[in-house]
Amino acid sequence: MKIAFIGLGNMGGPMAANLAKAGHEVTGFDTAGVTIDGVAQADSAAGAAKGADVVITMLPNGQILRAVADQILPAMHRGAVFLDCSTVDVESARAVADQAQAAGILPLDAPVSGGVGGAQGGTLTFMVGGAEDGFAKAGPLFDIMGQKAVHCGPSGNGQAAKICNNMILGVTMIATCEAFALADKLGLDRQAMFDVVSTSSGYSWSMNAYCPAPGVGPQSPADNGYKPGFAADLMLKDLRLSQQAAEAADADTPMGQVAMDLYARFVEDEDGKGRDFSAMLPRFESRSRG
Repeated sequence: MKIAFIGLGNMGGPMAANLAKAGHEVTGFDTAGVTIDGVAQADSAAGAAKGADVVITMLPNGQILRAVADQILPAMHRGAVFLDCSTVDVESARAVADQAQAAGILPLDAPVSGGVGGAQGGTLTFMVGGAEDGFAKAGPLFDIMGQKAVHCGPSGNGQAAKICNNMILGVTMIATCEAFALADKLGLDRQAMFDVVSTSSGYSWSMNAYCPAPGVGPQSPADNGYKPGFAADLMLKDLRLSQQAAEAADADTPMGQVAMDLYARFVEDEDGKGRDFSAMLPRFESRSRG
């Protein structure tokens, strides 16, 4: 396929490189002027999109997505796929999808899970909203960039799935960190804590696969000084998206709200910026109940 890739940052760059390695003709554009081996460079987003069978975007937020859509949709041909892999608000995803459909273009919102490691290794999971024909056309690309793609329904549902998943993740990581900090103060050994919880009713991905306690469980950012695998800044972004969506849908999400408030305090007022989201554990360790 002839592919345009807009947004060649820490996630988009490796994804574009994997598509090029697989033999696709990939043209990229990034405002920072990033170059990727095997990926031709365009002078503009519209220039990259012109004549492409699939245009993929990986962008920071919904406002930028809307601006880029305004630039690239007029340059795309009818029947092409607009595959947005950004994590943005549901409203922006659906607005851009409506704009694409009006131009005869097949929109897909397909945020990802798996982080930079997944982007580099081609093991991402895609949560995809949009029409079946667009999903089928993009299928071979999902197979190159990831290990799984789930069609979640109409446009916007990919974003809905991502923010619901990450709301759960944010809440469970806080609970896991709180529990370890409490165990410490009760004199319970961390390894014993892990051995019990990881095989009992308290098990979760936060405990079993991404344990926030150094030296316990599988290797995780906790074993690397909490250098981010998934930054606390990004968790805060996703929790804010979840609460924006909850407000729009009139959904009661008190735990999601508390998690957002805690991560906001951690990132903006404490030392969480630039650290992994599991660095909540040393935060709780250093705090008393008051």
